[in-house]
Amino acid sequence: MAGLHITDIESAINWWRSRSPSPDGITACPEVRALAEVYALMVYHRESECDEHRMPAAARAAWLAWYAATPDSPCIAICSTSQGDAVCKGCGRSFDEVRDWTSYSPGHKRAVWRRIVQDGSAWRFNRYAERAQSGAAAPTAPPEEPPGSRR
Repeated sequence: MAGLHITDIESAINWWRSRSPSPDGITACPEVRALAEVYALMVYHRESECDEHRMPAAARAAWLAWYAATPDSPCIAICSTSQGDAVCKGCGRSFDEVRDWTSYSPGHKRAVWRRIVQDGSAWRFNRYAERAQSGAAAPTAPPEEPPGSRR
């Protein structure tokens, strides 16, 4: 089972709410209502994941629309698995996850994303995060002066 985490359902609901706001502050668009039903059942049954293939069709379609608006791959083009590492230092995926990524379902991909985000040790979350957001090189520290030198 490819489990969709409740936080992904919440994110999809919020994405749809911003994309199709309530005209009167009370009614929600059909996509929000479909996802909210799944969310409510998960809360009621105290489940943190639901099976992506067993969701009602309307909820699955709404979730997939949100999913299509998210980045597909965590890759930052610094792949250390090609150098023999079991886990990529750049994105945090295992060798098998990198190799099989294109065959994964959307739910499986989101599960991997969730794991690497929670771990937060990949370079995409630390060393290169600021550069990736700004689109510029990270600032470098000025060279140290040798002891005893004067300016």
